[in-house]
Amino acid sequence: MSAPASPVVASWELALRLKRRREQLGVEVRTITETLGFTRNYWSAVENERKILSLESLTRIVELFEFDDEEKAELLALRAAAKERGWWTRYSALFDNEIQRLYGLEQGARGVRDYENLLVPGLLQTPDYTRAIMMPDVTMRPVEVDQRVEARLRRQARLFDENDPFTFTAVISEATLRQQIGGPRVLRNQLTHLATLIERHPGKLDIRVIPFTATACGLFGGATVVLIDFDNPQLPTLAWQETVTTWGIIDDPTQVRNLTTTFEDAYRLALDARATLRMIHHHSKEID
Repeated sequence: MSAPASPVVASWELALRLKRRREQLGVEVRTITETLGFTRNYWSAVENERKILSLESLTRIVELFEFDDEEKAELLALRAAAKERGWWTRYSALFDNEIQRLYGLEQGARGVRDYENLLVPGLLQTPDYTRAIMMPDVTMRPVEVDQRVEARLRRQARLFDENDPFTFTAVISEATLRQQIGGPRVLRNQLTHLATLIERHPGKLDIRVIPFTATACGLFGGATVVLIDFDNPQLPTLAWQETVTTWGIIDDPTQVRNLTTTFEDAYRLALDARATLRMIHHHSKEID
């Protein structure tokens, strides 16, 4: 089994392989621009996933870069996949390009690891919990809230498909279980939903809580940190970091490595799966 096809992942892999090959062969950008009649800016856009080469141009690049027949077929297939439209493009009016890219990467990922310091991760939220997070935004119309909830539920689909190899690991603070987002009823239903997911999908979900008794953690004080892992060995792990005012994909290897190490430390500090489930049930029963 493999992850579903994703135009975003296909486009990224195509650009990555072309750039790596150019650097491996030591081909200067000027050689490419003179051979194919590109501007330097156009080729930069190709390597940075802002442009997808035409079939004719890609074929010429494949020859220039001396790819063999098998690699040529793979690259042409990637181009075709990159031209498709993902489900998230339906919501392009709601989400900026970076968030849409996150959804596309998530769709083609083998697994996602998520740290949240106060909120239940989006992939595990109930509709009411999601609405409660969004409603304080006075600039958001009700119809927009509905569409955002719909998009979030669409992202969750891979969790419930037992034929999909996707796995999700989340580390959350105990504060997440106590912060009454939306009020007691909404939080109680959210915790019940969370416990049910853990019990029904033990092979796909690994949820851990960092208890209040933990004395230190490198992610304390942070907001959202997500690590996105892929089956394809040619694709490195990427990170997503989000605060109130900033968000974006991180692909710098050093930063991703540091975030990965910090996440792994947080995972080790957290309760094990059984103790986490007991704590979720305990806090659910305590809610007035």
